[in-house]
Amino acid sequence: MMIEVKFLRLAHGADLPPPDYASAGAAGLDLRAAVPIDSPIIIPSGGRALIPTGVAIELPPDHEAQVRPRSGLAANHGVTVLNSPGTVDADYRGEIKVALINHGAETFTVSRGMRIAQLVVAPIARVFLVESASLKGTDRGGRGFGSTGAL
Repeated sequence: MMIEVKFLRLAHGADLPPPDYASAGAAGLDLRAAVPIDSPIIIPSGGRALIPTGVAIELPPDHEAQVRPRSGLAANHGVTVLNSPGTVDADYRGEIKVALINHGAETFTVSRGMRIAQLVVAPIARVFLVESASLKGTDRGGRGFGSTGAL
């Protein structure tokens, strides 16, 4: 399924490539860091930073965009998206920014144009809640974390 999503390049991201799929089978568009070329963002071990992408989008109604980590940054550096997945709502028109956290032992440098996250666009279902005095039972019931097997 292909849907049209308009995007706006902001002034500080004008020379960067637009978000794009790294391969034909990729689920997410790569988001790039729109930090000044002479002012990379340094994230110390245990630190976090909000990274601009220089991009705003216009999602169709009943869609969301999820900002997700890049596996290479996580595996190689311990860097991931802090509020993963971050949700971009269909009515948001501001710049997409990515909250990165450095769980690695080394300082991490975010430089201009670096691929820092993925953007996955998906349809959403709107629900209406109906208050009830009880819920149908299941084998699992109310058992939470780890209740369906070993962690």
